[in-house]
Amino acid sequence: MVVLPLLGQLADECGRKPMLLLTLSTTIFPFALLAMNQSKEFVYAYYAIRTVSYIISQGSIFCISVAYAADVIEDSKRAAVFSWITGLFSASHVLGNVLARFLPEKYIFHVSIALLIFCPVYMQLFLRETVNATPKQDPDSSSFGKVAKVLHKRYKSMRNAATIVVSSPSLRGISLVSFFYELGMSGISSVLLYYLKAAFGYNKNQFSEILMMVGIGSIVSQLVVLPLVITLVGEKVILCAALLSSIAYALLYGFAWAPWVPYLSASFGVIYILVKPSTYAIISKASTSADQGKAQGFIAGVQSIASLLSPLVMSPLTSWFLSGSAPFDCKGFSIICASICMVIALCYACLLKPEEGPSQDTPNPAEDLEVPLLRDARCSS
Repeated sequence: MVVLPLLGQLADECGRKPMLLLTLSTTIFPFALLAMNQSKEFVYAYYAIRTVSYIISQGSIFCISVAYAADVIEDSKRAAVFSWITGLFSASHVLGNVLARFLPEKYIFHVSIALLIFCPVYMQLFLRETVNATPKQDPDSSSFGKVAKVLHKRYKSMRNAATIVVSSPSLRGISLVSFFYELGMSGISSVLLYYLKAAFGYNKNQFSEILMMVGIGSIVSQLVVLPLVITLVGEKVILCAALLSSIAYALLYGFAWAPWVPYLSASFGVIYILVKPSTYAIISKASTSADQGKAQGFIAGVQSIASLLSPLVMSPLTSWFLSGSAPFDCKGFSIICASICMVIALCYACLLKPEEGPSQDTPNPAEDLEVPLLRDARCSS
């Protein structure tokens, strides 16, 4: 909740490339521990370091990548490019599962580390920076003065990011859509496997089948379907259709009356996966070029708040209705409740007017900090 908006601001001020290198590099260290030793002490150390790594990298890699893409891609093509980014992520997830299935166990972590190291090395060699870093000021200040100025600057930047989102109808609306969608979807994700096992006796093979089905379908929908239809209907229609699909997904799981129904419900994942790229596109279109990182990071922070709150309610509610003391027979009642959040998100999405976002070259009047300028070379790209 704190780090995502902060990294978004720093990506606007210090550059996209340094922040991407930082966030990606932190993912290497936890798995390096397990590659060296898998004793009990190293496993505990792995979880401790992975927690710190996730705080820095989870979600921020996407936010900064989307901001970088917005620097070099024109408005009309961004939704398709964002869909390709998320689609390639889905493809890598499926391929990673296949790789883990066939690799000998003793080689899994070594191969993982090699792949993780490849990412920052590739970026360092080939990724071009698109933002001029804000120049440092007052180099002769005392240490205490420097800390005070950094904290004051972060506070002003955080306040400015909030002002940018709140003052824009499109950004304010999409932040509400993101909050309620994440509130419902993260709650379902946190209890789904437990619910399916308790209600229908699902085992790991059935879980794997569902995940693979959704993964393969989402690759097609993001890499092929969305780029073809986005120019015809626009981001708002795609977002509303994806949210409607997420509602059907939740209700079918909640009212599931037979073991085959969850497979039908999972098939809607092929459509609701488009919520992410369409959301990125709407945020990017409604933000100026100097505020891409701030807007993406701030709304990602809003999603993190929802991810924190949702399991606090969903876990006990699911356990209650799966137990013998439930007030009535509806094992998926908690998932039905989560679908209400998606309905609220759909209502806010219908009110969006993403076409009214500011021009990418128009400075934001709320900006009270020295903001970085895009390189002139961006125009040629």
